[in-house]
Amino acid sequence: MVSQQFEQRTRELIDSLKAICAAYGLGNDGNEFKIITQVFLYKFLNDKFAFEAKKIQPALAKAESWEAAIAAMSADDLEMLQMQMGPDTARLKPEHFIAHLWSRQTAPEFAKLFDDTLRDIAITNNDIFAVKTDGGAKITLFDRVSEFITDPSKRDAFCRAIINKLGDFSFERIFNEKYDFYAALFEYLIKDYNKDSGGKYAEYYTPHAVAKIMAAILVPVAVRGKISNVSCYDPSAGSGTLLMNIAHAIGEQRCSIYSQDISQKSSSLLRLNLILNNLVHSIPNVIQGNTMLHPYHREAQGHALKKFDYIVSNPPFKMDFSDFRNELDSKEHRERFFAGVPNIPKQAVDKMAIYQLFLQHIIYSLKPGGKAAVVVPTGFITAQSGIDKGIRQHLVDNKMLAGVVSMPSNIFATTGTNVSILFVDRSNRERVVLIDASGLGTKVKDGKNQKTLLSEAEEDRIIATFNGKEAVEDFSVVVSYADIAAKNYSLSAGQYFDVKIEYSDLTPAQFAEKMQGFTDRLDGLFRESSGLEREIKKQLAGLRYE
Repeated sequence: MVSQQFEQRTRELIDSLKAICAAYGLGNDGNEFKIITQVFLYKFLNDKFAFEAKKIQPALAKAESWEAAIAAMSADDLEMLQMQMGPDTARLKPEHFIAHLWSRQTAPEFAKLFDDTLRDIAITNNDIFAVKTDGGAKITLFDRVSEFITDPSKRDAFCRAIINKLGDFSFERIFNEKYDFYAALFEYLIKDYNKDSGGKYAEYYTPHAVAKIMAAILVPVAVRGKISNVSCYDPSAGSGTLLMNIAHAIGEQRCSIYSQDISQKSSSLLRLNLILNNLVHSIPNVIQGNTMLHPYHREAQGHALKKFDYIVSNPPFKMDFSDFRNELDSKEHRERFFAGVPNIPKQAVDKMAIYQLFLQHIIYSLKPGGKAAVVVPTGFITAQSGIDKGIRQHLVDNKMLAGVVSMPSNIFATTGTNVSILFVDRSNRERVVLIDASGLGTKVKDGKNQKTLLSEAEEDRIIATFNGKEAVEDFSVVVSYADIAAKNYSLSAGQYFDVKIEYSDLTPAQFAEKMQGFTDRLDGLFRESSGLEREIKKQLAGLRYE
């Protein structure tokens, strides 16, 4: 009940912030998501600081105003308090608190005070919360929010409206709870800003069913709590849905997240997701940049690309990489792109198969014994030639394949491409699981699009079948690497299903009766055919030239 109440209150806060943006002309504006997410994060960090401070010094919880009690501390006492806080808690000063800004609303140039406060928080905590680019620049936590309002005369009122909304409730009571509050909250927070209308670098929100299946197969229940000090990587991380799911399966404090994405928007959303999900320690590993051309993460020596224990990815299927295609097809990248670099099609430029580059990069980036789960177009698993087949042959010949799950159509509402999940396991030397889940799910309308939803029971069926390596009629097969090679390296479960021929026992009399029925039917068809022939000849004989 507590979680439901907080989720509802939090959604109301988000809706209120969106309403303020709309009232000041920023509804559906390109900068609206920056304002919403940054203001929401400011509120979250304030409440997290209050929660930690009261836990360290219980007297603060009994004070009439914990903000005033902290403001009355000496500089040394405040520093000591901050040192005792966890590494994922922002270091705030009394002038950073929402209550302080609320009390200063009548001050001249309030918008500047508001922006300066957020910027000072960002600078003070830059080492913890800054996201790096592949060129080494640091992207700070907060922008100057009021400057998104083009009319300077409206900025003070805009910032006052925001501050007045932030004091209505607190997250403090929820920090002791352990449940999936933030997954639903994060999706609601960004639902209007993570769609396929975003232009060149459009992000697609990975469905929870896909994320759950990937995490549950990579990290089965039997090994949870037994894994520690592992690295998890996504080279096209988007807003981080896949990374959050695998981190939760392993344990947030048992793993480190590494990511790279070319989109500035995605990198900012991923940072927010890490903060909400107790993964602040991984923020320094979030890189905004071109993974294919400039892969950032390197081993300690600095030259070789870093290898990872777990990799998850929903890479772009179609994205223009013509500007740097020739650079990839060079000696420097040849080992990484072992099956080749896709050509740029002369026509249908939007069909560029950039996922082939990501998939090869992922395979190359796995540690010995490492595991990966990657969303691929279903056409990849059966292509008879080219780079797709070369990648499959590499996985089979090197015995590093765990299996494939072919998903229902429209599992992504934003794309009609049928998808499968490819599971790579560099320790799997024996049997491979192929599942055809294309017949599962219920189709529903999602705006103008149609989407297929899997029930929890269907998700669990896929996971249990894969992890148990079960062969289920017309659903799954368990095959050897030799079997796959003999089928031209096809990874489609349907090509391995047994062909069933229905037999029925007949007595001699029943057999004779069936044969007589076939004969009578043929005699009737022959008679009908003879009649049609006569009629056609009659019609032809009646034709005259005029």
